[in-house]
Amino acid sequence: MSGIIHMPESVWKLKILLLPPQKTKPMALEETINNDIKEAMMAKDEGRLRAVRAIKSEIIKAKTEKGAGGVISAEKEVQMLQKMVKQRRDSISEFEKANRQDLIAKEKEELAVIEKYLPAMMSEDEVREVVKQAIATTGATSQKEMGKVMGIVSKQLAGKADNKLVADGVKSLLA
Repeated sequence: MSGIIHMPESVWKLKILLLPPQKTKPMALEETINNDIKEAMMAKDEGRLRAVRAIKSEIIKAKTEKGAGGVISAEKEVQMLQKMVKQRRDSISEFEKANRQDLIAKEKEELAVIEKYLPAMMSEDEVREVVKQAIATTGATSQKEMGKVMGIVSKQLAGKADNKLVADGVKSLLA
């Protein structure tokens, strides 16, 4: 006896129809990165491959951190990518001071690739509106109260706007 159950075609088709529809979840960053590594390798695109491997490395670090449990939240992914972007920008400015055009080109190439994985950032006008609402909520009137406003705005705009842009907006509106 072989253990294979034979059933008429009409029965198994009916069973397939009765199964609940499978929910498709959006592709996680790690899956996207793994696919992009393969694509970059096949295309022999060294700059893109370097950047995507760096992202993969950061994902692995984040997953193995104490308390992470092998899972990374979407917010953590965005923070990680923003940190990588900031590192690249800092490196570019340092390489410009040292006049290292070869390294500047590599960093800019990686920066462009990493930024593609970040969600769209808010414009300066959108940030200003959120800052105005926060100022109205807190009743802040001087730069001494900038901390209150920054606390509220930073929570609202986490991962959606550059903190430097937010801080500049708060300073200008409280001046």
